[in-house]
Amino acid sequence: MGGVISIKEGKEMRRVSIWAILPLLFTAIPAFAQEGAKLDTGNTAWMLTASALVVFMTVPGLALFYGGLDRTKSTLNTIAMSLVAFCIVTLTWLIVGYSIAYGDDISSFIGNPGQYLFGKGISGINPDTGYPALLDLMFQLTFAAITTALVSGSLVGRMKFSAWILFCILWSIIVYPPIAHWVWGGGFLSSHGALDFAGGTVVHINAGIAGLVGALILGKRKDTTLLPSNVPLVALGAGILWFGWFGFNAGSALAADTIAVYAMTNTTVATASAVLAWMFVEWLVSGKPTVVGISSGIIAGLVAVTPAAGFVNPVGAIFVGALGGIFAFFAVAKLKSALGYDDALDVFGIHGVAGIVGAILTGVFADPSVNEAAGLLYGNAKQVLIQIEGVIATIVYSGILTAVIVIVAKALTGLRVSEDEEIEGLDSGQHGESAYNL
Repeated sequence: MGGVISIKEGKEMRRVSIWAILPLLFTAIPAFAQEGAKLDTGNTAWMLTASALVVFMTVPGLALFYGGLDRTKSTLNTIAMSLVAFCIVTLTWLIVGYSIAYGDDISSFIGNPGQYLFGKGISGINPDTGYPALLDLMFQLTFAAITTALVSGSLVGRMKFSAWILFCILWSIIVYPPIAHWVWGGGFLSSHGALDFAGGTVVHINAGIAGLVGALILGKRKDTTLLPSNVPLVALGAGILWFGWFGFNAGSALAADTIAVYAMTNTTVATASAVLAWMFVEWLVSGKPTVVGISSGIIAGLVAVTPAAGFVNPVGAIFVGALGGIFAFFAVAKLKSALGYDDALDVFGIHGVAGIVGAILTGVFADPSVNEAAGLLYGNAKQVLIQIEGVIATIVYSGILTAVIVIVAKALTGLRVSEDEEIEGLDSGQHGESAYNL
């Protein structure tokens, strides 16, 4: 008879309706998936919050920061590049990016691309962290998305929107996930002992080099004198980024614990130090401290401390932030003009340079009383060499693969808008609208 099965009880068989046992089958699934792992509600609540904070960094933080820096007639295009990048990478990360970054290791280079394809197999509670495995995908998604969006700052004012969309798709699959795997997914930099708490190499050097390479291939804008369209918007965006960065850095502890407290404290201390260092150097060099400079100092400090946040003590964070701010200032104010590249919003000058400084200084100031790892000042000079290895590997891989992607985009969509459209502004030409309808 349909819907009836036989169950053996001792020596006898009893016929039972299948509908009677279906509820038992479905209620058993979650228990099986979570076997041996208990939900830590504190860690889960913190990581949900941290994920939301990093989303807030991009939408709206980075979009407003970049939008305010660009010229009036391209503000909306610049904002759109950040917003769309976040949306594209959300999907590429779910489909294959997470699997490449965190799947089972293949030759210390990438994770198994098919392991978590479309999010398959990501369920239950992670026994190491106490929060759902799907939350890890969400948290890491926000990193992949903002890293891709960061690159746009080098390319604004002359890149076709269609080319940017293609770039985001390819770069978020081919460039970001493998480097994330090297550092955080069990790849060769991880096995060599490289320290990168929240993304000095994976996020900032990676994005900075990609932006520089993209800008070189794309070519200079017709008018490289850039007057920010809205300085208060720049300051607002920088403030949102500082706030959201607590999720970025403290969230990278992957728990509501002491390391998260160190990361949050170090983020604040290093950023304050970088702001003051940038401001006073700019004052000495240029004669006046600017709000754009102070806002840029915020970003430089946040970038520099990112790899070090969970490894150094607050005194070390002062030096990391201050040096990051000083080096980034000179990269923006002097190096760019000396070498003649058109990194429009200084992605390389701030993210690339401060990221390199922070990554190397992590090998100097890492304090074993904070998080076990020891740097040069604590008797482990080798750590500096390991950090330099990570910097070089990221520069080479990101630079070469970004160049390939940009060349492919050029062949398929074309890279630059027309000269007339560039002069008119990309808001009208690419989007048919204006930020300021005067």
